[in-house]
Amino acid sequence: MKRRDFLKNTALTSAAIGIPSIVPSSVFGKNAPSNRVTVGFIGTGRQVFASNLPQMLAVEGVQVTTVCDVDTWRQTEAQKFVNEFYTKKNGVNAYKGCQTVGDYRDVINDKKIDALMISTPDHWHIPMGLLAAKAKKHFAIEKPLSLSVQQGRQLADAVKKYGVIARTDSEFRSVRNQNIAVELVRNGYLGDLKRIEITFPSDPTPVATQADMPVPTGLNYDMWLGPAPFVPYTQMRVHDLNQTNKRPNWMRIDTYAQGMISNWGAHYFDMAQWANNSEHSGPVEVEGSGVFPKSLWNSMINFKVQYTYANGVEMTCEQSPTSTPSITYFGSKEWVKIDGYPGKATSSNPAILDLKPKKGEMDLSGVLWDKNDFIQGVRNQQETLIPIEVGHRGITISQIGLIACQIGEKLIWQPEKELFAGNNAANALLAAPILRDKWL
Repeated sequence: MKRRDFLKNTALTSAAIGIPSIVPSSVFGKNAPSNRVTVGFIGTGRQVFASNLPQMLAVEGVQVTTVCDVDTWRQTEAQKFVNEFYTKKNGVNAYKGCQTVGDYRDVINDKKIDALMISTPDHWHIPMGLLAAKAKKHFAIEKPLSLSVQQGRQLADAVKKYGVIARTDSEFRSVRNQNIAVELVRNGYLGDLKRIEITFPSDPTPVATQADMPVPTGLNYDMWLGPAPFVPYTQMRVHDLNQTNKRPNWMRIDTYAQGMISNWGAHYFDMAQWANNSEHSGPVEVEGSGVFPKSLWNSMINFKVQYTYANGVEMTCEQSPTSTPSITYFGSKEWVKIDGYPGKATSSNPAILDLKPKKGEMDLSGVLWDKNDFIQGVRNQQETLIPIEVGHRGITISQIGLIACQIGEKLIWQPEKELFAGNNAANALLAAPILRDKWL
């Protein structure tokens, strides 16, 4: 069936079962009776099924119209998920209004779609975000935002240039057990902030180089690689087939991701930046060390990185074979620690954990959940809780920490210039060039 005919039939089906046709909210304007926001999903892997899709479907007034993936099995599973949700919600026999698409460009260019949820492997985030911005399509994009400082800057500037609403999709700002620590720091209940200590989850044993394998039926492997260099297919490079429960293999390969320093760093460095009131800046010194496995899974593991901010705040992040996630804020008077996710708070003074913010103090108890925040931003044309500029500054901390470990010496970082001072070797690592442009 041609795409045009599919959309026509979808509209007829929707009318027949009493569900409104898919019409972008822009047609009606801000004060439309339904104020519906139509959303297309690009990437339908583990994070989509575990979090992004059920949360987006739960937002009032959102209609997920399209799911896109390079894996046809994942396409079909996501389509079933959406159709079954609307069937149950609307009390109809068989809602069939969600379409599957294999090429992300068809989603970005679909004028019936108001907004995008980009949940692809990390190496695709920036290229898709740039195309979405140029198409003036609002988007939320999975963390970590980028693979390099220069890539992140390019996207942040594009969002500003084209005037789209965009959000870095990290939920920690909305999780009460996580943001309570930020609240306590910013409201002065710890005294002056002195030090931040972060630990990341351990990684599994790296997987050795694997033999080449035939590309599975139903997987567009060339598109999965996208801008990354071509290499033969092996399953341990991509994702396990016909399941969406396991953490994907590509998360441990530095061509497509940067390991735990970025995966969890996107969460914890963002919260640290927020607490330190430096979310539009960053540290001024960084040094560290880590292990770089010589195998297929080669992202940095077992690392320790130290940062220093211009205001004197020191921050460390560490991963070991037995480490678990946590962030601790040390002030001149008290400390507060958040262990794990959604997080357990402890403090040198437990009484401060139950304090209610006073008038005029930072109060994060009522912030919206991440998907609600994004959709509200789209509806009201307002900045989200974690805009792309802020997400870029947060993941920059991961990236300069990784570079410090690669270079093996203390580096002076200039956050206003987004360059290292006097170190050409380190500055050369600030870019992750897009090598294949056939998919852009």
